[in-house]
Amino acid sequence: MIAGFCSLAAAELVSALVRPEAGPVTAVGGAVIDRSPAALKEFAVRHFGTGDKPALELGIVVLLAVFAMAVGVLALHHRRTGSAAVLLFGAVGAVAAVGRPEGSAPDALPSVVGAAVGAGVLFALTGRLTTAPPRPPASGSGSGEAYRAFDRRGFVITAAVATAVSAGAGLLGRRLTSSVQAGATASRHDLVLPVPDSPAPAVPAGTGLDIRGLSPFFTPNKDFYRVDTALVVPRLDAAGWRLRIHGEGVARPLTVGLHDLLRREIIERDITLACVSNEVGGPYIGNARWLGVRLADLLREAGVRPPSAGGPADQLVARSVDGMTIGTPVEAVMDGRDAMLALGMNGEPLPFTHGFPVRMVVPGLYGYVSACKWIEDIELTTFDAYDAYWVRRSWAQQAPVKTESRIDTPRSLASPKPGTVPVAGVAWAQHRGISRVEVRVDGGEWHTARLAAADNRDTWRQWVWEWPATSGRHTLEVRATDGTGATQTGRRAGTVPDGATGRHSVVVDVS
Repeated sequence: MIAGFCSLAAAELVSALVRPEAGPVTAVGGAVIDRSPAALKEFAVRHFGTGDKPALELGIVVLLAVFAMAVGVLALHHRRTGSAAVLLFGAVGAVAAVGRPEGSAPDALPSVVGAAVGAGVLFALTGRLTTAPPRPPASGSGSGEAYRAFDRRGFVITAAVATAVSAGAGLLGRRLTSSVQAGATASRHDLVLPVPDSPAPAVPAGTGLDIRGLSPFFTPNKDFYRVDTALVVPRLDAAGWRLRIHGEGVARPLTVGLHDLLRREIIERDITLACVSNEVGGPYIGNARWLGVRLADLLREAGVRPPSAGGPADQLVARSVDGMTIGTPVEAVMDGRDAMLALGMNGEPLPFTHGFPVRMVVPGLYGYVSACKWIEDIELTTFDAYDAYWVRRSWAQQAPVKTESRIDTPRSLASPKPGTVPVAGVAWAQHRGISRVEVRVDGGEWHTARLAAADNRDTWRQWVWEWPATSGRHTLEVRATDGTGATQTGRRAGTVPDGATGRHSVVVDVS
């Protein structure tokens, strides 16, 4: 265990000099995420939510501890073999780091150095345990037995020195990482968002219903859902950020920085984002006011034409600094909707967890085919020529947001009193809007809910139905109808491959 700690501490220091994402726990965790089947990812999101990444890292550390104990037992009997096993595990970390989509040869260094330190410490500690020759048999006893001579003083001194030095190295690594990230933090703090050239229309009165337990119309940044594969949140310095636009049908390749974007026309829009991993009635949806630059304008400047105008590319592949690739239909980006490169979120620069300094936002599409965070590259290609990250993992190439609704209050298993009970929630069908919401009790007739005022067709809509509740156990069920007249289906389907379907319901006990 001491050798394992020393190994991770040394790797922490070296990863601070290379890049934090190259650390062995992060690298192996990323490799696990990349190679996990869709069903396992959905299980993690469903049961751990936004805590899925800490849960994965904790699991890796627990496995490392078990491995360390097993190797320790092996080293007591086979000293060199035990140390070699540590080096083998370091090789696994090195391969995982280099094999990441954004990996490079230097990323192997933290795992290699950490393994070398761990192997050395293990070899030194087990050296304090020596096997002496067999004891002479005592009178009347059997054959002699080998015994271990424990150099207690030497073991304690070696262990203490190794632990102290490694702890110092780990703390130094943390300090160096924080120092590097301080520049990115300062760049976000210093970024002054411009006044939009095209501000969002004023939110109509009555858009938000004053009902306890109902989700607010705008989701605070701290509460906005986060679903991605980044075990270490990228912290980019705004001054050094660049975006490259290139590929098939790009007549004039572009490379732009943040200040280039700030000099362009800035738009402000209210847009609801939803994750394809959101189960019926799930929490992975949020509404925000976004500030940014129209992506279609940049594409036209680069000479890009949508397929409907004869353009050769039908897919836009956005790449993140962490290696994520997201494929978006070119037609959707250029059809007049407010697809943007977002710089601000709810009146402040993007939080690091939501893509600072720049991310993509495309109304009407699930995040896995539109909402690339920490974006650094846009390549124009075709869906036939390239499968983005999630498509290679059993998800659909294209995924418009489905018409959905959710009951926020009363919560499942709540115990309201008999009488008038407000049943309220949100409904969404981005880029189509919501025209009607209905609620029924115990599979009976549908009752039309009162809709809050609509902001625009790209945001969710609050609703409420005043239920004359009677005593007993009841099931409340909701469905929505979008702006095209299509009503939410009652057929239950999972999230894979293009989003869950079905009606949300809650069971309550009125008493």
